[in-house]
Amino acid sequence: MTQKLLRESQPILIVEDSEDDFDATKRALVRASLRNPIVHSRSGEEALLYLQEPANIMPGIILLDLNMPGLGGHKTLEAIKRHETLKQIPVVILTTSDDERDIEACYKIGANTYIQKPVDFDGLIAAIRQLKEYWFEIAILPKEI
Repeated sequence: MTQKLLRESQPILIVEDSEDDFDATKRALVRASLRNPIVHSRSGEEALLYLQEPANIMPGIILLDLNMPGLGGHKTLEAIKRHETLKQIPVVILTTSDDERDIEACYKIGANTYIQKPVDFDGLIAAIRQLKEYWFEIAILPKEI
């Protein structure tokens, strides 16, 4: 299987509690011509359950919001990056926060990229296209995570 086909078969896990933000991100992924299946977790707890279920296909990338009730994005990121198998999955923080403390903490924990959510849909599409270009066309990722 070629790298491109493999990447298209891996789901994109979006961890986002806001239905509106999830819908906008999903539409932006479609507009950016990403064909990957999309998995939606509404909380950090739900994401970790999905990731630890042996029957699920591991995502090629995780888009993680920080500000969620319950197990927030920081703790979810920490749990993923401490897990021997899951730590290889690229985690992109996609959040409204531009707080320097959040940025530093996420990179310290192991985030692969930190993106502040653009305020409008066109900006989100542009950000997702750049994300696609880098993570799905330029970066070389492990064949199986």
